[in-house]
Amino acid sequence: MAEGRIIKALSGFYYVQAEEHIYQCRGRGLFRNKKITPLVGDFVTFDISNPNEGYIMAIKQRENELVRPPIANIDQAIIVSSAVDPAFSTVLLDQFLVLIEAKNIKPVIFITKMDLTSDEERSNMISYQKDYQEIGYDVELLSTKEPSHLPNFAHYFSNNITVFAGQSGVGKSSILNALKPSLLLKTAEISKSLGRGKHTTRHVELQQIQHGLVADTPGFSSLDLSEIDVEELADCFPEMREIKADCKFRGCMHHKEPKCAVKQAVERKEIAAYRYEHYLRFLKNNQSRKPRY
Repeated sequence: MAEGRIIKALSGFYYVQAEEHIYQCRGRGLFRNKKITPLVGDFVTFDISNPNEGYIMAIKQRENELVRPPIANIDQAIIVSSAVDPAFSTVLLDQFLVLIEAKNIKPVIFITKMDLTSDEERSNMISYQKDYQEIGYDVELLSTKEPSHLPNFAHYFSNNITVFAGQSGVGKSSILNALKPSLLLKTAEISKSLGRGKHTTRHVELQQIQHGLVADTPGFSSLDLSEIDVEELADCFPEMREIKADCKFRGCMHHKEPKCAVKQAVERKEIAAYRYEHYLRFLKNNQSRKPRY
């Protein structure tokens, strides 16, 4: 028996890395019977039936997992937003942040296409960068047209399992190609008629990049917040999570309750008004959804 990590899943085979070797494995029938699917990123024990092939015998407990892309035990998600084309959206960014916070994954924000901005747009991006940095997020402004400075961001990848997130066309594949040109990921052109790009990735694989492992997928774009309980939503906003204990009422939803520390912080401009408005929007959407039986 040996231990390793699944770095690729393709056509029913799981490729498990153990030290410097990669073994082609199949999952045991036991997993199918229990409706358990091994995921890229899983730590597993496996039986080597010959020098290069074996069977996965057990999957260790996961720290976290995503559905799209199907991957487990992620350390961080780099959320890629573009300053323009498609236009920057704080609502979309906050949806991604909430989803990632809910999974206990560390978010990092990359804002691309800064070379295409007007003076006013650049000023707005710098202002947003400051807002999110004050919350505690790492935010980098970069150009995907001139990506030669990307190696300066190697510290984000070192010793981490990283997945990318963001809508199509913001430059995720371009960043990965710049970090590791041998990947040759297809970059998705923006569809002007639909306002979104085309999906170009078929399977998930962890690639060695900058002394870490990166999922070579343009990232997940599923933005369903309905899985997050309304009572836990505020915890996905770090600036609210930090002060919620100061609210008068335990279990305060930071909406209509009196003497709410969060609302008071918004009034004092210690919490950005647009972040609070997004919280209320997400809260309303989750409260209004029909219960599933």
